[in-house]
Amino acid sequence: MKRIAVYFWIMLMSFMPMLVHGSVLTLPEDVQKEISNAIRVGNISELSRYFNTSVDLTVPGNENTFSKAQAELIMKDFFTKNPPLSFKINHQGSSKDGSLYFIGTYQTTTGKNFRTYYLIKKIGDKYLIQQLQFEPD
Repeated sequence: MKRIAVYFWIMLMSFMPMLVHGSVLTLPEDVQKEISNAIRVGNISELSRYFNTSVDLTVPGNENTFSKAQAELIMKDFFTKNPPLSFKINHQGSSKDGSLYFIGTYQTTTGKNFRTYYLIKKIGDKYLIQQLQFEPD
């Protein structure tokens, strides 16, 4: 009986990092859904809630690190010129530092498609967009 208990504790301890890691990713999953929904409908006020104080932003005609306010204006212009039809996440992943990345396809009502990439980092207790890219597909 003691061997079974020892075996159980060994197994539990070996799986503990996976359990903890899984619970840490619960919050970003919600954040990811809110960000994806904001992109899907072109809602810049909702999207910019997740911008870090500076954002590495790439859209046609603009590529640089911008302040949150500048990035908001640039994205508002992008959504106006490229109204959303749909947005779908094709791939996602994470890095050792806790950053999460998402790659998707943004389709417009004008028939253009953009490969979309965004990187979320944990800053304090919030998950914020550090990098956002819309590149013609």
